[in-house]
Amino acid sequence: MKRMHLLLLVLLFDLPLQIRSSDLDYADALSKSILFFEGQRSGFLPADQRMTWRGNSGLSDGRMANADLAGGYYDAGDNVKFGFPMAFSTTMLAWSVIEFGDEMPASDRRSALVAVRWATDYLLKTVSQLPNRIFVQVGDPISDHNCWERPEDMDTARTVYTVESPNAASDVAGETAAALAASSIAFRSSDPGYSETLLMSAIKAFQYADTYRGAYSDNANIKDGVCPFYCDFDGYQDELLWGAAWLARASQDASYLNYIQNNGKTLGADDNINEFGWDNKHAGLNVLVSKEVLVGNVYSLQSYKSSADSFMCTLIPESDSYHIPYTPGGLIFKPGGSNLQHVTTAAFLLLVYAAYLDRSSQIVSCGGATAGPAELRRLARRQADYILGDNPKGMSYMVGYGKHYPQRIHHRGSSLPSIKDHPQAIACKEGSVYFNSTGPNPNVLVGAVVGGPGEDDVYDDDRADFRKSEPTTYINAPFVGVLAYFAANSGPT
Repeated sequence: MKRMHLLLLVLLFDLPLQIRSSDLDYADALSKSILFFEGQRSGFLPADQRMTWRGNSGLSDGRMANADLAGGYYDAGDNVKFGFPMAFSTTMLAWSVIEFGDEMPASDRRSALVAVRWATDYLLKTVSQLPNRIFVQVGDPISDHNCWERPEDMDTARTVYTVESPNAASDVAGETAAALAASSIAFRSSDPGYSETLLMSAIKAFQYADTYRGAYSDNANIKDGVCPFYCDFDGYQDELLWGAAWLARASQDASYLNYIQNNGKTLGADDNINEFGWDNKHAGLNVLVSKEVLVGNVYSLQSYKSSADSFMCTLIPESDSYHIPYTPGGLIFKPGGSNLQHVTTAAFLLLVYAAYLDRSSQIVSCGGATAGPAELRRLARRQADYILGDNPKGMSYMVGYGKHYPQRIHHRGSSLPSIKDHPQAIACKEGSVYFNSTGPNPNVLVGAVVGGPGEDDVYDDDRADFRKSEPTTYINAPFVGVLAYFAANSGPT
C-alpha cells in the first residue's frame, strides 16, 4: 500500500500544473520583462543595477577601430553585440512605450525608458562617424561561440565590423534610423533635448541607408562576421520603408510619407509578406503605416492598410486566408527555432492594430469572417497567456515568473558562477563543465523569455538546445508592450 501511495505521489508531481489566465499576474510579468534587459547589458554598469550577479564588461569595445563602442546589449546568450537585432529590439522597446507607456505604472515606464536609452546611447556611437562610416557589430562570433565564458571574462577577439561609404548597409542603417526615430518619440516629453539628438541622428542614418543601397552582409569584410547568424536573408528594401515610416511619425516631415508612397512598389511593399522580426519588417511596416490611413485619413497609403488586414486574417482561424499554424496547445508556431520571437511580435501587432481600429471604429474583413478589436485582443491574450503558463506543460517560458519556469537556459552569464561569487577568471574552455552540467543555472536571468517549445508543445529544458532554451532581446522587446496592455486591461476580453 505504501508503494502505491509513493507511486501516486510521483505521478502527481509529474503532471503539468493547471494554470488559467485568471491566475496570471501581468503586472509582475511586465516588470520582469523589462528587468531582463539589465542582464544583457554590456559596458560599465550603474550603481542602481538590479541584476547584481552581472559585472562590467566590454569596456574597451571599439578600441580596435579607435572608437568608443562600450555599452549596448548582448543579443542573446553569447557575448557579441550584433547591431542589426539590437537596433530592432530598440525599435520594439520604444514602440512598446509609445503605444502602451501611458498604461504602464510610473516605475515600469521609467525602467522601460532606461532600457531604451541603454541601447540608444550605444546606437548613437555607431552612427557618430556618418556620413562616411557606420559600425554594425562588435565581437567575432566564431571565437565567441567556441567559448563558454562570462562577459566579464571575455578574452575573445572584439573585432569591430565597419561599413564605409560607398559600401551598402541599408538594412542596419535603416533599422538604426527606425530605432532612433521611434526612441525620439518615446523621449519627447521626458527629455526633449535627447529626443532631438536621436531624431537628427536617425535622419543621418536613413540618408546613408538610402544613398548606398544594398545589404550589409554582402560586404566581404562583414559577411564572415555576421553570417549565418544575422545575415540579411530577406533583403534590405523593407528596412528603407520601415526607417522612412518611423521618420515620418517622428519628424512629421511629409517627405517621408511621400517616400513610402512613391517607393512602395519598387521596394516590395506590395509583396504582402506576413512576417515580422529582426530581418523582415513587412507586417510591422504595414501596421505602422496603417495608422496614417485609419487615424490620419491619408488614403493614398491604403495599400499598406490592406496588407495589414491581410496579415491579421492569416492569424484568425475562422478566416478564409488563415494559414499561420498553431500548436495543439494554441501557440503560434513557425519552424526555424526561437519560435517565441514570432509569437511576441504577432501578439504586439494584434494589440496595436486593435487600438488603431478602435480609434477609427473599424473592423477587419477576412472574406467570410470579420474581426473587431476585441477579437484581435483575444488572440493576443491567448499567446501571452501561453507564454506565462497557460499551456499543456503548465510552464512559464519567462524565467523567474511563476513557480515552474526554465532552469537551464542557454546563456553564458546565467549558467556560469557570478563574478561576485567566483572572482577568479573562468577561461574559454573552462566554462564547458558548466555548459554540460545538468544542474540549474546559478544566476536567474529574471524576465528572460526563451525560444519556447516545439510544434508539439514539448520543452525539455535543455541548455544545449539553443533553439528552444536561448533568450533574446528581440523576443522580450515586443512582449513588454503586450504585457503593459494586459497589465492595465486584465479583465475578460
